Order: sequence, then C-alpha cells, then structure tokens
Amino acid sequence: MKKQKKTLSRIAEPISNIAEVSRSTGWTFLTNHTHVLLCLFRNPQITLREVAILVGITERMVQKIVAELVEASYLEVTKAGRRNSYRILVDRKLRHPLESHRSIGDMLEILSEN
Repeated sequence: MKKQKKTLSRIAEPISNIAEVSRSTGWTFLTNHTHVLLCLFRNPQITLREVAILVGITERMVQKIVAELVEASYLEVTKAGRRNSYRILVDRKLRHPLESHRSIGDMLEILSEN
C-alpha cells in the first residue's frame, strides 16, 4: 500500500491542479475519452486509478469510458497477471465527419509530441 501511495503522489504532483482548472474553466478542448486514450497510449500498463487521477475524473467514469472504447472496437484489454494492458487500435478512424479522414493514432501522435 505504501508503494501505491508513493506512485499516486508521484503521478498527482505535476498535475495536482487539473481538476481545479477544469472546474474553474468549465470545459476543455479535449473530451474525457481523448484524455483516457492519451493516458493509455503513453503507458499501456497504467492502472485505471492512475488514469482517473491524471484526467481528473472518478475511477468509475474511467471504467465506463474504457468499456465504451472496447465496445466500439477502439481499444483492447489484455489481462497480464493481476494487471491489465491496453492496446489502442490506432488505425481506427475518428468518429466525427470533420475528422473522419484521420485515425486515432494520428491524433494520439500529435498530442504526444513534445
């Protein structure tokens, strides 16, 4: 449990004000689905609890988003021991007609650039 708290605090430190910023502005440019996908893209072995902290939503909401992405065939979940590993199907096209010419992978690559 001590190690888990250390890991969570390490993750939460640089983004401790994400939820506060989101609440104060009322909106962000990207959806929670995009935020969850981006976390899973950057670290396929991340826990959903860690994703929830990074995104600034509840763990239950992250579970719901993951289930929706799996159901829509944008994400695959593989059990690896006691943990899950996530694989984004990067060739899948974005859903809205304005960006349907681009793939999930295109979007995630752009958002992950430094």
